[in-house]
Amino acid sequence: MSLIFSAVAGVVLDGLLGEPKRWHPLVAFGRLAARIEQRFNAGGSGWRSHGVSAWCLAVLPLTLLVGVLAQVASIGWVVEILALYAALGLKSLGEHARPVAQALRLGDLQLARERVGYMVSRNTAALDATGVARAGTESVLENGSDAVFAALFWFLVAGAPGVVLYRLSNTLDAMWGYRNERYERFGWAAAKIDDGLNYVPARLVALTYALLGKTALALRCWRQQAPQWDSPNAGPVMAAGAGALGVSLGGAAEYHGELHVRPDLGAGPPPRARDIERALNLVNGGVLLWLALLIIWGLCRV
Repeated sequence: MSLIFSAVAGVVLDGLLGEPKRWHPLVAFGRLAARIEQRFNAGGSGWRSHGVSAWCLAVLPLTLLVGVLAQVASIGWVVEILALYAALGLKSLGEHARPVAQALRLGDLQLARERVGYMVSRNTAALDATGVARAGTESVLENGSDAVFAALFWFLVAGAPGVVLYRLSNTLDAMWGYRNERYERFGWAAAKIDDGLNYVPARLVALTYALLGKTALALRCWRQQAPQWDSPNAGPVMAAGAGALGVSLGGAAEYHGELHVRPDLGAGPPPRARDIERALNLVNGGVLLWLALLIIWGLCRV
């Protein structure tokens, strides 16, 4: 029951406080990772073996430290709660997404482009209202999986060290996992490890989205459309999420000056401002469902 209590407490703490405004541990970790990358990938010359060594140096010592602290009787439960709290991004997801929907409702397209630019890596300067709504909805669905459900999954599987290992790995993928000249070889390990850690959670998230929305449509989109997506984990999550909402996602998007023609996902009309909030409701409802099932499972074991 202690792990269940810690999971609920971590989610509640995130809901009350959100991301730390100062001294966020992931910000500090990002600085550390940048220094490690400069050492092992100077000038973009690092090989795959360098990327593996850099990943181990960045992730494993901190994971082991948290694992040891979590075993200390007097503070272990606090370490568990704080580890999950630091890894979750549920409240932050809403804080980024709702202003996009609000700006679209007010007809302030320039502000909506600016706000959604904080959420996505694509070029947002020329997006129309539909493009902004599409980008915002896609970001909520995908980041809900990465920054919320997967963190909660690994916490339930392996406690504080599990969620720390996952969140640090996910951060390194965001920093090093690009398919460009600088990171193609060096970032290979970070990308592959993150894919492996997200494989099971992503499919549980896709199932969660399907159960909470248009179930039959979501399952059909997952089955038919997800294999066409270039990411093995984002495909199921976004296809099922789009189907659950009954909207069409995907399509062309510009990343770093290059136009990417992505497969269509979901079915129905293009998303609007309200669909960003519907996607948030899907994520929030999914978290409540997971916690409810977790509590019921714990009570059945008593």
